[in-house]
Amino acid sequence: MNEKIQEMKADILSAMAHPIRLKIIEKLRQGPCCVCRIIPYVGGEQSNVSHHLAILKRAGILSSEKKGLEVWYEVTDPVIFEILDLIKYPLIKELKRKNNLLNALVEND
Repeated sequence: MNEKIQEMKADILSAMAHPIRLKIIEKLRQGPCCVCRIIPYVGGEQSNVSHHLAILKRAGILSSEKKGLEVWYEVTDPVIFEILDLIKYPLIKELKRKNNLLNALVEND
């Protein structure tokens, strides 16, 4: 596969690979949102949240629009939500494996 395409894929995944950024994306699943509502949802300082929003925007995951004094953000493509939904399957598999290990440990006590 083309190296530039691999790099672009890595940039998108890297931009998403932070708990605060994932939380921002999940908030925007409900639709476009003002940064003034994203900050309390994420629970961080405005400068920190703005930094994460900028990373997501730079990666092309978010777009923004200024409406008066407010800045509104939205996810540029709903496929981003599908990517997040798919992540649950390996998580479920790993949690089941760990649960089986825990059960084996408890049974051997």
